[in-house]
Formats: sequence, structure tokens, C-alpha cells
Amino acid sequence: MKSAFCLQAVTKRYPAREKAPGFALGPLNLSLPGGCILGLIGENGAGKTTTLKMMLGLTRKSGGHIELLGRPAGDETTRAHIGAVLDGVCFPGEMNARQVGRMLEKLYPSWRMGAWQMWCRRFQLPEEKKIAAYSKGMQQKLMLAAAFSHDSRLLLLDEATSGLDPVARDELLDTLRDFVSDENHSVLLSSHLVEDVQKVCDYVALLHRGQLLFCEEKDRLLESFALVQGPKDVLMQLSNRRGLRENAFGATALVPRTQVPSGLIWQPAGLEDIMLYTLRGDHHERTAV
Repeated sequence: MKSAFCLQAVTKRYPAREKAPGFALGPLNLSLPGGCILGLIGENGAGKTTTLKMMLGLTRKSGGHIELLGRPAGDETTRAHIGAVLDGVCFPGEMNARQVGRMLEKLYPSWRMGAWQMWCRRFQLPEEKKIAAYSKGMQQKLMLAAAFSHDSRLLLLDEATSGLDPVARDELLDTLRDFVSDENHSVLLSSHLVEDVQKVCDYVALLHRGQLLFCEEKDRLLESFALVQGPKDVLMQLSNRRGLRENAFGATALVPRTQVPSGLIWQPAGLEDIMLYTLRGDHHERTAV
């Protein structure tokens, strides 16, 4: 199956400046099969937004190679098929939804005005109201409507569910599932809302301080780990643990499910558990992945 995108040894370096430390992202090796959704998670400043901006050509990479839909990033023939939603609206605040639709119709040869109008109605976006007067959730919906209205085959979404109420978030996740039912459509979803990533994504990638710690099939990842409960001194002896937390009843450790010692109580680990235990380790000290 053709890859929706492929990043090979991609890096970005920001030199240290006065009152600002330097930052190094990568090298990143990341790809996604068509018809799938990849969730990109990590703490603030991990490099998630920078990765998406490099893929869109909004930030120049320091090294490596990026392909989108089988062509080098920036290729004009694929640009019309990339839908993007970044954190924050990119349309002038003095415009309204009707004017935005007319503007985008001139920019995208594949623009479908009927689809735009349908999405605006579905998201309950007033056509005559100025975008500056929209709530954050409405602005997010406007960006999503644009991404769905010009024959997008790859969606690059940065915090796309941020600002949406629970019902709207759930409806969007259903929409993304429908979108990738065609294997020619794929999604990269960067999100702080790990619950949304667990609900909808096929693959999960974890960034930490600019480094890719893992990229795994979500179901396989969830089946691989368990939260084990027991006395702290017993769990501290487990060399295979990813992290450990003390609680009122003893301690809990993240352990590969196939290596849980007999006699200890365990339960399946969720995606947020795997992320937090991996990043924070024992007593906030990071352990190796």
C-alpha cells in the first residue's frame, strides 16, 4: 500500500539565543500507510507543531527528506490535495464564511463550493458573521470545513479538536473515521487530547524533547503493556518497568504484559498511561524506552 507520507532522517535545529535555549528535532523517520490515521502525541515543546509545519513547507527543515502522497513536499501537483488545520485561524478576521469560500475557490482548482456550504451548515457557521467574532471552537470548525472542501487526500491536523465541546469532538472523530474509509485518504492528528487519539487513531507516535520515542500500531501498543500494582519495594526490583508511581495502597508500575510477575494484580494500560509513565519514569525521572 502506498504511503500517505514519509519522513526520512528529518531534522530541525534552532540555535540558542539570549534567554532562549536551543532546540533540536529529529532525526525523524516516520511514515503512514494510506487509509490510516496517525496520532502524534507528546508534551508541550516536544516538536509536534514544528513537524507539521515542515511537512507543509511553513518551516524549513535542517536536513532529511519529506514526501507527501508519493511526491516531494512542496510539489505543486500535491499541494491541492493536502488539507491543513493549524492551531489558530489563518483567515482575516474581517472576512465572513461566504467571503472565505469565494477566496478559497480562486486558490484551489479542486475547490467544491457545494461541499463548503454543506460543511458550514453542518458545523452551524453563520455565513455573514465576521470570523473575528467567532468563538475558538467555531474558528476551528471553519478551518476543518476548508480542509474537507478541496479534494484533500491527506489531512494534517494540529490540535484540531481543541476548543470543541465533547459532542462536536465526537462528531469530528466520526468524520475522520469516515474520511479514511477510502484508502486514498489519510490523517496525521497532533493532539494533547490523548483520549481522542486512542479513540480514532490506527498508529501512535510519541515525541519527547525533539526525539521520536516510538511509532507503533495503537492496538498492538495497548496490548503490550499492563499497569501492575504492588508494594513499592517489589515493583522497584522489576528491571523491565517503564515507570513507577507511589499511591496510598503501595505503587503502580508500567510493565510489558508478557513479563508481569505471577501473583501481582494488573490491569490493561491506556494510551495516556503509556505516555505518562514513559516520559516521567520513577519519581519523575525518565527511564529508557
